[in-house]
Amino acid sequence: MKNSKPKFKQIIDAAVIVIAENGYHASQVSKIAKTAGVADGTIYLYFKNKEDILVSVFQEKMGQFIEKTEHEINLKQNAEEKLKTLILMHFKQLSEDHDLAIVTQLELRQSNKELRLKINDVLKRYLVIIDRIVEEGMNEGLFQPKMNIRLVRHMIFGTLDETVTNWVMKEQKYRLEDQVNDVHELLINGLSR
Repeated sequence: MKNSKPKFKQIIDAAVIVIAENGYHASQVSKIAKTAGVADGTIYLYFKNKEDILVSVFQEKMGQFIEKTEHEINLKQNAEEKLKTLILMHFKQLSEDHDLAIVTQLELRQSNKELRLKINDVLKRYLVIIDRIVEEGMNEGLFQPKMNIRLVRHMIFGTLDETVTNWVMKEQKYRLEDQVNDVHELLINGLSR
């Protein structure tokens, strides 16, 4: 499996750095190779092209992001704790990886429809986590019982996403994790009975 090989990981990590520094369109495969410490041709042993690198970056990094988030959420007892953990993990993981935050918040917003569809496929697993928290909150009586789960999911994800985007755009002049309690309170109060 290609993604279990050390060079694959080196290339993915290098791509995050190069794309964060230069933007997706100005990031040359040769620069990614140089940053990864591999020959240009080595890139093509693992990836078809630059678009494939971007999708793979998102698959790998978001896969790890989701696994860590799921693990922490599964340790919690109720929907309120799970929602707070989701917010914390979302903010914490992106604040700990400045380059990844830039890539996810700015560079993954591509106009290429095929690329967007591939990225959305990766996001589905994360959105399912949000759906489960909302359903659990409704079953527990914490949230309003007849909400449109899909709409609530978009509201929650959109709130997290916009909060991180604002933090990135403000050049991380404040601690993203300091926003957890306020965002949690806003969402809980907006969803509660």
